[in-house]
Formats: sequence, C-alpha cells, structure tokens
Amino acid sequence: MNDADLKQNVRGLFTSQKLAVLATSGEDQPYCSLMAFAVTDDLKHVIVATKRQTHKYANIQQHPGVSLLVDNRKNQVDDFQQAVAVTILARAAEPDPPEHEQFLNLYLFKHPYMRSFCQSPDCALLKLTVERYLVVAAFRNFLASEDDYLEVRELRP
Repeated sequence: MNDADLKQNVRGLFTSQKLAVLATSGEDQPYCSLMAFAVTDDLKHVIVATKRQTHKYANIQQHPGVSLLVDNRKNQVDDFQQAVAVTILARAAEPDPPEHEQFLNLYLFKHPYMRSFCQSPDCALLKLTVERYLVVAAFRNFLASEDDYLEVRELRP
C-alpha cells in the first residue's frame, strides 16, 4: 500500500469513528480520556474540546505532547485479523483567535450535538498539531512471542 492509499484509509477511519482515546502526561503518570474528535482534510490537525477544569487540560498546560488512539474494533474475535488502529502523536494547544472559528466549525460539523458544550465559557477547543501517525493493522498472530505479529506503518501529514 502506497502513502496515498494509506492516507485515504486513515481518512476513512477518521470519518467513520466519532470517538478516540486521548493520552496526556501528568506529574507522575499518564491519563487517558475518551474524546469526540474531528480531523482537518490535510490530516495536519485534530480538534477536540474539553472543560478547562479537567485533569487532561491541566496536563496539557504542563506537557503539551499528547497521543490520540483511533480504532475500528468491534470487540469481536475477528478484530485480531481485521482491526486497524492509528496512534496520533501531536502537540496540543488552543488555536489562535483567527483560526478558532474555522476549527470550531469543523468540530461541530462532525459533532453538532456538542454545540452547547463548545459554547460554554469554560470549554477549551484544542488543536492537536500532528507530528506523525502510527498505523497498526494485520494482527497476524496475536499469540506470537515475537514482535512480528503487527504491521506498523508511519505516516506524516
């Protein structure tokens, strides 16, 4: 599979999935959160929203490096052969005022039911600037004791 096909498959996954797991770093341990997300067409940014009074927001203020996991699992046995997971390594920050509206519109286009949450004064819209994607597929033999049971591809936006 070439990079163009890989990008198309990643875009398809991002379109089909509404939720992802965001991992942030705290003082002494990681912290994971289930998040609604949207991705720009060029795959350079991921948009999420959170309240400013959360652990994840405090963690991002201290350590802006985050990862986001998006996958298509169905919690079925065939996931071991067919599931695809994409880990996004990124830097998180609130968008600059000129781009805030553009990113908010993108987010609300995918998640219109989040409008009142996003319009709350304590809501922070976060722009994750993607550094790279790690795409994992083809769990060939999940009982293997070697590291050759995954197909991992790296993709840069």
